[in-house]
Amino acid sequence: MAHLLVVESWVGSMSRLLPRAIGEGGHEFTFVTRDLHHYLRGAGSGGPHPLLAARNIITADTNDMEELLPHLERLHAVLAFDGVVSSCDYYLPAVARIAERLGLPGPAAEAVEAACRKDLTRRVLAEAGVSGPRFALCADTVQAAAAAWEIGYPLVVKPVDLCAGMLVREVRDESELEAACRALEAFPVNARGQDRSPVLLLEELLTGPEVSVETVSFGGVIGVVGVTDKSIGGAPAFIETGHMFPAAITPETEREAVDTAVAAIKALGLDHVVCHTEIKLTPEGPKVVEVNPRPAGNRITELVRHVTGIDLAAACVDVALGHLPDLEARPTGMHSAAIAFLLPDTTGTLTGIEGADEVRAQPGVLELTLAEPGRAVRAATSNNEYLGHIMTADTQGSGARETAERLLAHLHPTYAECSVELPPVVPA
Repeated sequence: MAHLLVVESWVGSMSRLLPRAIGEGGHEFTFVTRDLHHYLRGAGSGGPHPLLAARNIITADTNDMEELLPHLERLHAVLAFDGVVSSCDYYLPAVARIAERLGLPGPAAEAVEAACRKDLTRRVLAEAGVSGPRFALCADTVQAAAAAWEIGYPLVVKPVDLCAGMLVREVRDESELEAACRALEAFPVNARGQDRSPVLLLEELLTGPEVSVETVSFGGVIGVVGVTDKSIGGAPAFIETGHMFPAAITPETEREAVDTAVAAIKALGLDHVVCHTEIKLTPEGPKVVEVNPRPAGNRITELVRHVTGIDLAAACVDVALGHLPDLEARPTGMHSAAIAFLLPDTTGTLTGIEGADEVRAQPGVLELTLAEPGRAVRAATSNNEYLGHIMTADTQGSGARETAERLLAHLHPTYAECSVELPPVVPA
């Protein structure tokens, strides 16, 4: 039995898959957090959050590395950790530094930092000649306006250190650029109390379908698990509205996407890590959107498991322990699996979702998870505002996406008017 150190987490699906994978692997874990109440609040009505089943729960300031590292070093001398993980993007660089400090397996901290910071990713990939959008890094709105004319409108404005599509916007002119930049300036601290970088990232607007390449790197070898279709909507925001695994693309296009993702992972120097690399299939060929040094979120990890039997959460645990991950696909009886997300299109209080019982009873439905009445909602602007999802499977071919989207159309949220201003939505 191994003993893992889990440092913070999202409270969504991956935060449940990771403890499950640790337990199913016959291991145990200690959970370290700066705010235990965050997970108590996020448990929902299904009982205590699985993270709270840890062998030990330690409260420490996970945002202060100067205090955290020696504190964990002292704990390590007593508790003897065998690996360290997190499912929260904001703590992946910290996990890599902790692994280095404690002499545990893990990726190089510099590589993880470069992958988690979109400005560093762009610089590294550009220097390595890995295909991506034209971009500019700007210190303020004045620099951004000048850079925008060089790149050309429409373009994309991004924060360099937020997740879930937060404050990523397509802009078509200088007034929209100024509004996007002001929105970023008004959000100086992320959802976990960490100071944000003021750098503004401007990118060429890429056109074409989007996919993600799921990989596991271990011992210098990059194992490719497969390619996922991604549906994007919500313009001018970029909201993930659904996914399907495997992607319905030609073998040649798949090879090109995989080659681009592998080149990006190598350029960043990522090893001993599960990666989720987002790729835009442009008319000029695949271009890297971003490289995420962790298992795919938004239930993609479960889509992969349903089709291939490969558990990317378990692979994350394995590489954190320095063990060779099991990436052998097994027959599951499913040829494709898909998920479609239900989005709010108005501001109000959710009173119900009509059609749920009928949809749940349809063949091919693997999951139907919906928000409870009473939730205050607004029109979605990021991946943090879903009202739920439907997951489907096709045992014959690539029809899972069509089924998911068709059944999603039968779900109809109802609302009561909201009379109070809602606070900003932040990720779990």
